[in-house]
Amino acid sequence: MSETIAGVDLPDTAAATQAACFLQETGDTLLYHHSRRVFLFASLHARALGLTPDAELLYVAAMFHDTGLSAPFSATAQRFELDGADHARSFLLEHGFPEKAAEVVWSAVALHTTPGIPARLGPETAALNAGVLTDAVGLRLDELDRDRVDEIVAAHPRGDDFKQRFLRLFVEGLRHRPDTTYGTVDADVLEHYVPGFRRTSMVERVLNAPWPT
Repeated sequence: MSETIAGVDLPDTAAATQAACFLQETGDTLLYHHSRRVFLFASLHARALGLTPDAELLYVAAMFHDTGLSAPFSATAQRFELDGADHARSFLLEHGFPEKAAEVVWSAVALHTTPGIPARLGPETAALNAGVLTDAVGLRLDELDRDRVDEIVAAHPRGDDFKQRFLRLFVEGLRHRPDTTYGTVDADVLEHYVPGFRRTSMVERVLNAPWPT
């Protein structure tokens, strides 16, 4: 029997269950609750926007979207969003999903922190980004029914000092590979929390390019 929170049915397929178990076993408890809230907020926003994402794919995307911040995935010298996307795709292919479905989830996870673009893409990508923005920075929180928001947070609490703890996950997942944050919101976190870190700007890269003019 599927679980229902705030009027949203959580998928109870084998893949969805295993994705959640994977996150619980390898991630932080904060990350698990955050990811479940992201799915629920994403589902509510999708309804309001008239989007019809595949619930199972959206759920798997939500479970994997921040896994790139945690070991063993945070060891790769690439954007953490790509870590999560790569592992989500591998997970789906290993569970017999078609390549097209795996690519849908890959795109949703890879682009979940990218401003402006996800809303123009498929329903899973658009919904995931909306859910992430609501839980991380409160964007469009006021558009959601307050009782449903309260039910979601009761089921998956933010806990004490979520904001600082959430940002520290980014620091720990990115401080050993700071160059991967170029041109992303992740650089904001390192610049704020890591002494001596300074982001490289596009202006510097153009002016220092190996061209005479």
